[in-house]
Amino acid sequence: MTLAAIPPSVASQTAINVLTALLEARTGQQIAAYRSWRLDTALKPLLRDRNLDTLDQLVTQLLEGSDRQIGDRIVDALVNQETSFFRDAQVFEMLADAVAVAETDRRRARIWCGGCSTGQEPLSLAMLFAERHEATGAPIPEIVATDVSDAAIARARSGRFSQFEIQRGLPVRRMVRWFDTTGSDWIAKPELMRMIAFRRMNLVSDQPPPGQFDIVLCRNVLLYLSTDTKNQVFPKFASALRPGGVFVMGAGETVIGQTRLFEPSKRFRGLYEVSTSAVRGSAAA
Repeated sequence: MTLAAIPPSVASQTAINVLTALLEARTGQQIAAYRSWRLDTALKPLLRDRNLDTLDQLVTQLLEGSDRQIGDRIVDALVNQETSFFRDAQVFEMLADAVAVAETDRRRARIWCGGCSTGQEPLSLAMLFAERHEATGAPIPEIVATDVSDAAIARARSGRFSQFEIQRGLPVRRMVRWFDTTGSDWIAKPELMRMIAFRRMNLVSDQPPPGQFDIVLCRNVLLYLSTDTKNQVFPKFASALRPGGVFVMGAGETVIGQTRLFEPSKRFRGLYEVSTSAVRGSAAA
């Protein structure tokens, strides 16, 4: 039976099922049934671009398989990319302290931002440590930023933000210091962009960036993943951390009851470290 042969009310649910299954298969992210309204909202621009009226028509094109890019565009539209500069500002204060601890042996710290969206989080870190460098001469950490969305990574690499985006979390002082204007947009200065390596990465299916990190951030991403998918992702974060490194989740997220690989940090409230039992188990292996 084709979508066209299905009664409208059923076809709508069929389209929803296909689209949510595609998102989970590609990224591990889930859309709860009560939030299925997001599909229509997020995909409206794609429908307009393709001169389509309904999600059913979009799904028909997807299932026909004649356009290999349509699946990528659907996933890019559905991935939650909510972000802002210096989101949860107190976290960045702790990260500055964590980097200072990591640098005590005179090496350059490394930071991985997983699920970096359109780049506001890694750019916030770049501003923070560039300003510290200007004030104290302290080294600027290496920052690696990854996201599953090709569109988000392309936006992040451009360093271009609208007036609305730039004002979310940035005072005028930082806007003027670290961004140039072009029309109504703001573009991050080249010296800021050079501090960050942006890469496309699927947290579920891809390996972490090479090497180990002193800080791993994955904020407000895991809450969209199923328990089974989280169990695939947590070991990657644990293996990516140097001994003594910290793992950062979103304000509404926790490892408690989710995994035994991490435990609350004794040094930084609200952050996590690889658990002592996991370290012992790794050493024994």
